[in-house]
Amino acid sequence: TRGGAALSIKAVTGCPILYVGMGEKLSDLEQFYPDRMASRILGMGDVLTLIEKAGAELDEEKARQMTQKLKKAQFDFEDYLESMSQMKKMGGLSSIMGMMPGIGGKKMPDLDSEENEKKMAQMEAMIYSMTPEERRNPDLLNPSRKHRIAKGAGVDIAEVNRMVKQFNEMRKMMKKLPGLMGGKGGKK
Repeated sequence: TRGGAALSIKAVTGCPILYVGMGEKLSDLEQFYPDRMASRILGMGDVLTLIEKAGAELDEEKARQMTQKLKKAQFDFEDYLESMSQMKKMGGLSSIMGMMPGIGGKKMPDLDSEENEKKMAQMEAMIYSMTPEERRNPDLLNPSRKHRIAKGAGVDIAEVNRMVKQFNEMRKMMKKLPGLMGGKGGKK
């Protein structure tokens, strides 16, 4: 089913395939590269298309600033919002994961399902319910501030606690990254 329709269309019309639809929107129309499509079909990923999408959608200066923040382990909720926005621009998590080598051909639960979209919207609402100071300094979040955020976002306090816990785990992981990349002060 992945490549069969393309082969049938080529055989019947005799015309080469120039573009392929990767979604339902007009913006999901991509130039057709047979070698890249074969890599996707075989589950070897499509790193070149992923790089092209990232280059087209990501702001180079913002990416440089984010790299500096990651090296200094200064990731905050503003950066978290920005990364969610960039992921949406690139077609969502399932689109990105589908292009990764070793993952592309495997069956994955629908990462861009309606339920996951709702959770992402809730997370955004919780972050937008924070003051700019709280977004920049997540350590300020105490129980009374979390209650205010929960009310502002229309969610339960447990959801705010869960998001803050996930965020803190991600920050811990980010602090380990400079060491993994051979940066100063970290373990190799």
